[in-house]
Amino acid sequence: MFLSSTSSTALPPLQQSQIRNRLLRLLATQDFERLAPALEPVSLSLRQILIAAHEPIAHAYFIEEGLISVVADTANTAGGRIEIGIVGYEGMTGLPLVLGTDRSPHVSLVQAEGRALAVPAAALHAALDASPALRGVLGRYVQSLIVQVGQTVYANADLTIEARLARWIVMTQDRLGRDELPLTHEFLSLMLGVRRPGVTTATHMLEGGGMIQARRGRITVLDRDKLLEVAGDAYGLAEAEYERLLGEA
Repeated sequence: MFLSSTSSTALPPLQQSQIRNRLLRLLATQDFERLAPALEPVSLSLRQILIAAHEPIAHAYFIEEGLISVVADTANTAGGRIEIGIVGYEGMTGLPLVLGTDRSPHVSLVQAEGRALAVPAAALHAALDASPALRGVLGRYVQSLIVQVGQTVYANADLTIEARLARWIVMTQDRLGRDELPLTHEFLSLMLGVRRPGVTTATHMLEGGGMIQARRGRITVLDRDKLLEVAGDAYGLAEAEYERLLGEA
């Protein structure tokens, strides 16, 4: 659901230098100025659905703070859903709009509250049509997210639950920028596509190794280097590809 501003007072113009979202900061000045009049600050509340499956996408969201899960419905997991990708301040939701379509079979929902800059679908389409450079930047982000999803497929197929959990903890830490993470067992079960007993066992193993401290609804990272060792080569490729693709842009 799109949350519009509740204030009747006109907001000051957005300044690119004050934006946290990496995609918006990367844009050429003229491309940012094309989007800026249509960007509206919104709050992201826990479990809020930004994009519903199979429904027209009304807005894209450039994340400033928080964590968004891209979730697939499946009959093969305990809860019927499994996370296939995550988005933080490095990216955006609503990528089908960039690719020329208006909906997705996947759900995008808020897993850690925060804030974003929302842009109506029509305004984003108009800016993309006016600027090949803007389309190029956002297209490169699409490619980076495809690589992330591919790494998730690899992790789910070949890694232990402990390694998959270590990978997602580090990825979440990257996007939230802090050591204390709001990761409930319910979310971890969704994230890994396993039942809660498996999540509990994996959490205890990482905690016993001194890598994390788990409390109700919270996980605190104690030793990132050890988590990276456990995650192995499932972590790093997608992150390096993001830097390469956006660096070239």
